[in-house]
Amino acid sequence: MKKLFLLFFIFWMSAPSWAGKVITDSIHSKVLNSTIKYNVYLPTGYEPASQKYPIAYLLHGLYGTYKDWAMKANMREVADELIKAQEAVPMVIIMPNAGHPDARNHWNGYYNMPGWNYETFFFTELMPTVEKKYHTYTDKAHRAVMGLSMGGGASTVYCQHHPELFSSSFAMSAWLDTKEPEVAPHGKDKLYYVCKSVRDHSAIDFMLNANEATKQQLRTVRWFFDCGDDDPDVGDSFNLHQLCSKAGLKSELRIRNGVHNWEYWHSSLRLALPFVSIGFRN
Repeated sequence: MKKLFLLFFIFWMSAPSWAGKVITDSIHSKVLNSTIKYNVYLPTGYEPASQKYPIAYLLHGLYGTYKDWAMKANMREVADELIKAQEAVPMVIIMPNAGHPDARNHWNGYYNMPGWNYETFFFTELMPTVEKKYHTYTDKAHRAVMGLSMGGGASTVYCQHHPELFSSSFAMSAWLDTKEPEVAPHGKDKLYYVCKSVRDHSAIDFMLNANEATKQQLRTVRWFFDCGDDDPDVGDSFNLHQLCSKAGLKSELRIRNGVHNWEYWHSSLRLALPFVSIGFRN
């Protein structure tokens, strides 16, 4: 019995743990005049001295923070499991905060708006900094972006604006457009400016107005729209997928049982990581 226990202990100690880690880091932005925090997932066996890694950006929603994916969707455990099963490749995942430091007067936003040029920050400061610091590839083939709700809209729009930078976009329950920005009874409040930024950067309008040269560039990106059948944004996901398919883009659509919540996004992450991994492998 003791020998059996000893053999089991030796086997257990020698077996790979398959445990990646999530760490918190930050960057001081001159564009935003603010320090922006972000979480980073580093895969099992992360060895930046000896190899480079693909990189994926994972964006939170309107009322969220950089902590959400790790705390509410168990993203580390999901990534570890999929990488161990070889359904996803080892990758570095960046989960940046999109929140304004003055949360009393401003909410989150991934686009440029008065006093908050987040999209400029993302491409000119965040991306170059983290890709150098965490020793990732810096080419289109090894870079992807994913997100939920407002972050799902941004993952789509960022690829529309910069198709030369991303191999794949995965949008979960994406906030792709809004008809009219909401206005508080007393005037233009913080929600107004966020809604207006989504309206001004409508992913649907972008496709409707895209010329052939733009469509040709968009065809180099792999697109995925995943949305619950009882989600209020499901119609926009369906419509944008139809526009993408008609334009000859490599677009996939999944409408599954679900609503706009973390249970759905947890399951969506299990689709997203294998999807972007196919792009990395290719």
